[in-house]
Amino acid sequence: MVNDGHAGAASPFRQPKAVWAVAFACVVSFMGIGLVDPILPALAKDLKASPSSVELLFTSYLVITAVAMLVTGWVSSRIGAKHTLVAGLVLIVVFSALAGSSHSINGIVEMRAGWGIGNALFIATSLAVIVASASGGFAGAIVLYETALGVGIGLGPLVGGELGGISWRGPFFGVTVLMSISLIATLVLVDRTPRPAKRTSIREPITALRHRGLAIMSVTALCYNWGFFTLLAYTPFPMHLGIHQLGYTFTGWGMLVGIFAVFVAPRLQRRFGTPRTLYVNLALLAADLVVIAAFTTSKTTLIVAVIVSGAFVGLNNTLTTQAVMLVAPVERPIASASYGFVRFIGGGLAPYVAAKLAAHFNIHVPFYLGAVAVVLGIVVLTRGHSLIAAAEGAEQDQAPPASKLAVPSAAEAAPAPARPTATLRLDAATPMSSSEPGPARPILIAVDGAPTANDVCAAGAELAVALGAPVDILHVAETDVAVEDAVDAESPDAASAAVTEHVEQLAALGVTAAGHLLRVVGDHGDVGRRIATFAEHRRARMVVVGAPRHGGFAGLLDASASAQLVRHAPCDVHVVGPLGFVGDPSAPGEETMG
Repeated sequence: MVNDGHAGAASPFRQPKAVWAVAFACVVSFMGIGLVDPILPALAKDLKASPSSVELLFTSYLVITAVAMLVTGWVSSRIGAKHTLVAGLVLIVVFSALAGSSHSINGIVEMRAGWGIGNALFIATSLAVIVASASGGFAGAIVLYETALGVGIGLGPLVGGELGGISWRGPFFGVTVLMSISLIATLVLVDRTPRPAKRTSIREPITALRHRGLAIMSVTALCYNWGFFTLLAYTPFPMHLGIHQLGYTFTGWGMLVGIFAVFVAPRLQRRFGTPRTLYVNLALLAADLVVIAAFTTSKTTLIVAVIVSGAFVGLNNTLTTQAVMLVAPVERPIASASYGFVRFIGGGLAPYVAAKLAAHFNIHVPFYLGAVAVVLGIVVLTRGHSLIAAAEGAEQDQAPPASKLAVPSAAEAAPAPARPTATLRLDAATPMSSSEPGPARPILIAVDGAPTANDVCAAGAELAVALGAPVDILHVAETDVAVEDAVDAESPDAASAAVTEHVEQLAALGVTAAGHLLRVVGDHGDVGRRIATFAEHRRARMVVVGAPRHGGFAGLLDASASAQLVRHAPCDVHVVGPLGFVGDPSAPGEETMG
C-alpha cells in the first residue's frame, strides 16, 4: 500500500457527515477517561462515601468493560459494526443519565457498570466504522480518529471540572446530552455496515491468550494499568484541590497524553525500537510514582508529577498496542479483545485497592505499590523482548498462494511460447549481493488497492520493458495503530487479490514478475520505510509508486508513505500520478526522484 489517500479527498477533514458523527462520539467517549476525576472528592463529601466506595466508580466501569471486551467480537460479527456501535451508544446514554439521577454512591457504581458495557461495544467498533465511512482514505481516517482522541482526552477533565463546579451530577448529564446527539447523528447519517463473513466465537479471545507473545504483552499492560489508574484515580484525594483546579491539572495531563501518543511515540519507536522505548518509558513512569509516593503531602509536587505522567501514559498506550499487534498470531479483532480484557482488569482493581491500602496503612503505600507493579511489568516485558524485536525486524513476505493466479492454458500460450511468465514469491525475499552473478536488478512496483494502481503498474511495466529488467510487484498490508486501538487497511484476502491482479496484468504484457505481500504494523510512514528496506534487499534498480494524496496536517500526524520512501530509498523513485510534491496536485504526470 503506497498511495496515501486511496482515491479519497486530499484532506482527512473533508469527510462525509457520517464520519463526523462517529468522530464526535469518539471525542465524547475519550472525554470519559478524565471526566470524573475532578468530582471524586466532591462525590465522597456530598454523598458521605468513603474514598474506597468512590473508587468503585472506576472498578465497576473498567472491570465490566474488560469482561464485555470478550463478547464484542461475537456481537459485531453477528449484527454488524454499525448496530454494535449504536447499541454501545444507547447503553452509554441510558446509564450515564441514570448515574446522574442516582442518590447514592452505590447507585452510581451500578450505573457505571452498565456504562462499561456500552463503552466496550463502542470502542470495539468506532475506529472500524470511521475507516469504512471515510472518503479521505485510510490514512485520513486514522488522522481524524487520532485527532478526536487527542481532543477528547484533553477536554475531558476540563469539561468535568466546569460541569462539576455546578453539581457533581453535571459531568454525567453532560455525557448523556452529548452522546444523545451522537446517537441520533449515527442513526441518521451512518450507512448500514455489512456483517463480517466470519463469525467470531466467544472463546477465541480467551484461547488466544495461550500464545506466549500476546499473553506477555497483555500481562505487561495489566501491570502498567495498575500503576496508571492508581495515579489517575487516587491522586485527586491527596491533592486537596477544588473541582476547577483538579480539572485544570488533569487537562494538562490529558494534553500531554494526546501529544505524546500521536506525535512522539511513532518517532521514538522508529529511532530506538519498541522494546527499548517501552523499558525506559515504564521506568520513568515508575519513578514518577515513587516521587508521588514520597512527596504525597506536597501539593505542588503532586500537580507537576501528575501532569508529567501524561507523557509516559501517551507513549505507553501507543507502543504497547503496537507491540501487541506485532506479536499476536491471531486476527486483529481477537488480539484487541484479549489484550483489552487483561489490561482493563488491572486498571479496574487498582483504584479500589489503593483506597483500601491508604485507609489501612497510609497515603504513601498505594503509590509505592503502583511503582512496584510498573517495575514488574518491565520484568514481564523482558520475557517477550526477543519476540517483539524479531517481529519488528521481520520482512514477513507472505505472497498469496499460487492457486490464486490464473494460469493460461496451452492453447492460449501457444501463439507466444517465448513470452515471460509471472510468478508469485512463496518464500521470504533473499537479499542480492552485488558481488555475485545473478538475475538482472528488478524494477520494484509498489501498489495498493487504489484506482490509480493499474496506472502505476502499467508505467512500471513500460520501464521494465525499456530497461530489460524483471519486476517485483510489492503490496504492503497495513495495520495502523491509533493509540489504544488498531485497524487493518484491508482484509488478507483483498491484499492477496491485489498482488495476484497486478502479477496477472504484467503477465499479459509479457513482463516477468514476482509478487510479494508484506505486513506492516505502525503508522502510514512505516509502509514507505518498509518498501525502501525491501528495495535494498532486492537491489532494486528503481521503485515505481503512486503519488501521495494527502499532505499538510494529515502528513504531520500520519507520515506519508511516499515521502518516507523517497527519503529512505536506496535507488531512484519513479512517482506516477497526481504530483504531491511538485506542480499541480490535480494534474496527472510522472516524476523521477533520486
